[in-house]
Amino acid sequence: MGVPEISNRPESAPRDPGRVRRRPGRPAWSRRGILAAFGAAVPALALSGCGGPAGAADGKDATATGATGAGAKAKTQVRTPTVTVSPADGTKRAGFTAPVVVSVTDGTLSSVEVSGNDGSTLAGSFNDGRTRWTSARNPYSGTKYTVTAKAAGAAEHTATFVTKSPGETFAGYFTPEANSTSGVGMPVSINFTQAVKDRAAVEKAITVTAEPAVEVVGHWFGNTRLDFRPARYWAAGTKITLSLRLKDVEGTDGVYGVQSKDVTFRIGRRQVSTVDLAKKTMTVERDGSTLASYPVSGGAADHTTWSGIMVISERFKETRMESSTVGLGDEYDIADVPHAQRLTTSGTFIHGNYWAAASVFGGSNTSHGCVGLHDTKGANDSSVPGYRFYESSMLGDVVVVENSGERTVEASNGLNGWNLSWADWKAGSAL
Repeated sequence: MGVPEISNRPESAPRDPGRVRRRPGRPAWSRRGILAAFGAAVPALALSGCGGPAGAADGKDATATGATGAGAKAKTQVRTPTVTVSPADGTKRAGFTAPVVVSVTDGTLSSVEVSGNDGSTLAGSFNDGRTRWTSARNPYSGTKYTVTAKAAGAAEHTATFVTKSPGETFAGYFTPEANSTSGVGMPVSINFTQAVKDRAAVEKAITVTAEPAVEVVGHWFGNTRLDFRPARYWAAGTKITLSLRLKDVEGTDGVYGVQSKDVTFRIGRRQVSTVDLAKKTMTVERDGSTLASYPVSGGAADHTTWSGIMVISERFKETRMESSTVGLGDEYDIADVPHAQRLTTSGTFIHGNYWAAASVFGGSNTSHGCVGLHDTKGANDSSVPGYRFYESSMLGDVVVVENSGERTVEASNGLNGWNLSWADWKAGSAL
């Protein structure tokens, strides 16, 4: 009996588990092979779904999980700005030779104010990123400062510090006096109480300006004196301002200046007197016109008068003159010399003379180096040349001595820097 074809078997008929017939041209698959093929496909399906359905399989939404992670990261990057001040808050003996610095991390500075208990303030500037502020100058010594800084997005930051006082100090005593009026030859002369080592630093801290404007340059005479003058005499009516910014300037090692002030003085009329000791006369010119001419007596052959440009630096209606003070022993001691006006530190004066005969003046040179005019004892006779010249003069007036037989006076001997050329004067500057 033959076996019927599989395709003609009813669906309900049981299959012969031991035999499978195939149609011609189709591959033969065993049950085991089919199951193996299906089983190999399962991992591939699982692999393709691990980035999505697998994540959802643990009960979490993939999109929500990703957003939560980014937010957490952003939250950790938000930091509060931190402001720091140098010198540090609470410092009791802070230095005063470096600027105040305010800086911020994790932010930018909106404003910075620094004020001292002396009423002063420190201006300053920000860097390009506004993360750092630096004062334009150093803080003053011996001063308590309050720093108030504001960073964007943060509370106001306040710090205080106190600068220490310098151990040693120096000051500059200046001529002429504040608010005074002087002649056209008056330099601005400053004498320091301590020798100056760093001349450039000290000179840089001092400025002299004039109205109307003119170039004014400093010149050092040694290490304790600094004078300022223009190329020519000051113009009549000039207003001059001396600005001292010496406070905390280190003039020499460990020695600091103490002054920070401005003073002004004015130049009066122009008066220049020329003494010709060959002719034994003095001609007084004021504002371009001859004011007076007086007979005079100068230094004798063994005590000649300095030649050159000299400036009246002191004035006395009466004063005592002793030869011992100028190295001449006991040759003279006159207690009441009338109308004396100093021309040099070494002791040259132009003064009244009541003890010599009237014929001496204009007739011979007989003094110990001074320029004398006829005068009377007591300094009260307004008719004599000594009195009249004194009354017409002021500090800073110029007296030029010619034909004395003596060499030109040293520029440092009195206020007599006009004896230096402008080139030589400028060469004496430390700047």
